[in-house]
Amino acid sequence: MQVTETLAEGLKREIKVVIPKRDMEAQLNQRLADAKDKVRINGFRPGKVPVGHLKKMYGKSIMADLVREIVNERPTQILSDRGEKSATQPSVTMTEDEAEAEKILNAQTDFEFTVSYEVIPQIELKPTSGLSVVREVVEVTEDEVNEQIEKVAESARTYESKKGKAAEGDRVTMDYLGKVDGEAFDGGAAEDAELVLGSGRFIPGFEDQLVGVKAGDEKQITVTFPADYPAANLAGKEATFDITVKDVAAPAAIEINDELATKLGIESVDRLKEIVRGQIESQYGSVTRQKVKRQILDQLDEMYQFDTPQSLVDAEFENIWRQINTDLSQSGKTFEDEGTTEEDARAEYRKLAERRVRLGLVLSEIGEKAGVEVTEEEMQRALYAQLQQFPGQQKEILDFFRKTPGASASLRAPIFEEKVVDKLLSEINVTDKTVTKEELLAEDEEGETAAKPAKKKAAPKKAAAKAEAADAAEGEEAAAPKKKAAPKKKAAEDSAE
Repeated sequence: MQVTETLAEGLKREIKVVIPKRDMEAQLNQRLADAKDKVRINGFRPGKVPVGHLKKMYGKSIMADLVREIVNERPTQILSDRGEKSATQPSVTMTEDEAEAEKILNAQTDFEFTVSYEVIPQIELKPTSGLSVVREVVEVTEDEVNEQIEKVAESARTYESKKGKAAEGDRVTMDYLGKVDGEAFDGGAAEDAELVLGSGRFIPGFEDQLVGVKAGDEKQITVTFPADYPAANLAGKEATFDITVKDVAAPAAIEINDELATKLGIESVDRLKEIVRGQIESQYGSVTRQKVKRQILDQLDEMYQFDTPQSLVDAEFENIWRQINTDLSQSGKTFEDEGTTEEDARAEYRKLAERRVRLGLVLSEIGEKAGVEVTEEEMQRALYAQLQQFPGQQKEILDFFRKTPGASASLRAPIFEEKVVDKLLSEINVTDKTVTKEELLAEDEEGETAAKPAKKKAAPKKAAAKAEAADAAEGEEAAAPKKKAAPKKKAAEDSAE
C-alpha cells in the first residue's frame, strides 16, 4: 500500500492511497482459496471446485467486499500510523468511472482512493496552577425555608364555596370564551377553569375584572394581550371574554404543622423543612457551579488560542443557529427587533461556536491526560434520565441510542466535561465568598454562561440565552397557561416568559 500526502493546509489533510493490482489480486486469490472448501456447486465434489471457476462466479462480489473493507478500515490505520486524530469521519473518494471500477473489480488495475479529513490539533497543556475562581455561596436562612414551605402549602390549600362577591385570594370557577375581532381563537375557551384572584396566572387585567363577581354571574370583560405575548397572532390585540361564573370559594387558613407535612406525604414538619432546605441549597449550588465553571472556561479561553477544525465549528454553529431561528420564529420576532442584523448575528454565533469547539478540545485533552473516564453506571444513569423526560417513548429512545452511531457520545460528553471541571477544581485556587441570593442570581456584564462572547448587542435576547447555555429552555406553547391540567385554557393565561 502506497500512502502519499497530497494536501497539508492548516488542519486539512488529503491522503492518496494506492494498492497495487498484484496485491489486490493476491488478496482475492487468498479469499477464493479460503472459500474453496466451503462452497457447494452442483457438479463438483466438496473442495474440488477449481479456483478459476470460483473466480468467474464470485470474483467480482468478493472483490467488492474487499474494496469495502479496505475503504472502511484503512483510513483508521493510516491516521494511527501518522499519529493523527480526525475531527470527524474521514471522507473517502474513489473513481466514479464505470470502466475503471470494472477493472478494479477484475484486479486489472491498481486500486486508488483519497482520504480527506481535518486533524485534531496538537494541544500542549499549560499548568493549571495559575487558575483561580471565586465560588459564591449563599447561606439559606430559616425565613427563606419557611417562605418556600408557605408556597408549597399554598399549592395544597383547600377552598370552601361561599356566598357573596369574589375578593382577592378567592378561587373562581368559570367557563369562558375568548374572541378577537368577534371571532373565537384557538386556546381561548375553557370549561370549569379555576383561577385564584391575585395569582397573576392570566394576562394583565383579566383577574382584576373578576373581583366582585358572584356564582351564577355572566360577564364580558375586555383585555389587551401584551405586545410581547408569545403567540404572535394575539400579541397586542384587544380581546373579549364571555364569562360564566360557576362558583366562588374562599381559601382556608394555612398552618405549617405536621398535618400539612402528612398531607404532602412527609412524616413531619421538621422533615419537610429539611427537604425544602436541601432543595434550595441544591438550586443555589447549581447556579454557583455554573458561575465557577464559567470562570474556569473564561481563563482557559485566554490561555489557549489555536486553529479549530472547521467541520466541528460548522456543526456547532448549525446547532446554535437552528435554535436561534426556532426561537425567533416562535416569538414572531426578527433580528431587527432584537437590535441586530442576521449578518451580525451569524458572525457573533460563529465566534461562539469556535469558542465552544476550542474549549471542548482543551477539556478533552485535559481529561485524557488526567485519565478521566465515564463509567458504565454513569452512562446508564444518563440514559435513564433521558427516558424519564419522554414518558411513553422509552422504546423509541432506546432504539435510537442502540442504532444511531455516535448517539451515546451525547450522553457521555456532558458527564466527561463535568468530571474534568471537578478535576480542575481539585487543583486550582478556589476562594469561597458568601453572597446574597440576589447577588448570586444577578446576571453579570458578560451574560449568562461561559460560552458567551464579549459582544452582547448582536444576540437576540431570548435566543442568546438558549444558545449560550447549550440547553434549550422549555418554552411554553403560544398563549400557554401554567396549569397543565387544562389544555383549553391556554390563551387566557400569561406565558411564563
